[in-house]
Amino acid sequence: MLRTLSPFAILVIAVCPAFAADPAAVTAKKTETAVEFFVGNEIVARYHIGQGIAKPYLWPLNAPGGIPVTRGWPMETGLPAETKDHIHQKSAWFCHGDVIPEGLELKSRSSDKRVKGVDFWSETPGHGRIVVMEVEKPTAEGSQARVATKNEWRGPEGTKIMDENRTITVRNLGNARLIILDIDLHASVCPITFGDTKEGSMGVRVNDEIKVAKGNGTYVNAEGKRNEKEVWGRRSDWNDYSGKVGEKEVGIAVFDDPRNKVRACWHSREYGLMAANPFGRAGSGFPDLKEEKELFKLAKSEHLKLRYGLLLHAGDAKEAKVAELYSAFAKE
Repeated sequence: MLRTLSPFAILVIAVCPAFAADPAAVTAKKTETAVEFFVGNEIVARYHIGQGIAKPYLWPLNAPGGIPVTRGWPMETGLPAETKDHIHQKSAWFCHGDVIPEGLELKSRSSDKRVKGVDFWSETPGHGRIVVMEVEKPTAEGSQARVATKNEWRGPEGTKIMDENRTITVRNLGNARLIILDIDLHASVCPITFGDTKEGSMGVRVNDEIKVAKGNGTYVNAEGKRNEKEVWGRRSDWNDYSGKVGEKEVGIAVFDDPRNKVRACWHSREYGLMAANPFGRAGSGFPDLKEEKELFKLAKSEHLKLRYGLLLHAGDAKEAKVAELYSAFAKE
């Protein structure tokens, strides 16, 4: 039986013929605490959804060949070049560091006095939690699989301040894997203001071997700018971090969909953090937003839909054709 190619697959083949070979099937399996995604017998990602965590996160994230492109600590220890800072930076996640529920009294507050609302970024005393309430049965068809969840964003005392629908899609592109996060934030409880903090939002912490500081890696943005001095706080369609894990050159890119209502500035650091932040403003110190002070707000009952991609690839950004694959992602 002929299998109809998805629009994305057609675009990928058109812009990147190296991916034209029929990719192996992607499957998904739900456990009590996670949803696992496989290409053949090789695990690509495990999406952690258990009740005891501060927020859902993706770990491991493996490039083709099962090579981990994000940090293992604190989930796994004893890895090469291991760092033990920023315990909240668990591989890959989405949240924001200051979410203000307007008109809702917060009985407990973050220990970080700069936070005006609820801190979902850190795990210091008084932080909020993103709790997965419902997980639909994962579906798989050919070279992609997906799972949808319903989440509650809760303050430190457990009060819900916002709802979220989130869908995770994993695709096998042959020499790369693409993970797409479709996020629908719903101000179901009260008006929401997203505070001006650099601590957000679609973040990854890369494998310690490929970080710039005391590692062998480098990162670039869509304009070809490199590393922290040129990339931090700048708007760009994507950032990509790559280097050698063992003897293999691999990397991870974060894609910011051009249709997102609020586009990202990049909180990307040489110690291994790479994060697309749509909500930071002048107070965050982002050079591209030094004149921007108006915070992003949701009226009660309003929705904000965001879409991001995580590309796990062999080679560096040029070899992996990250720019071409972003173009296909953006046109889908």
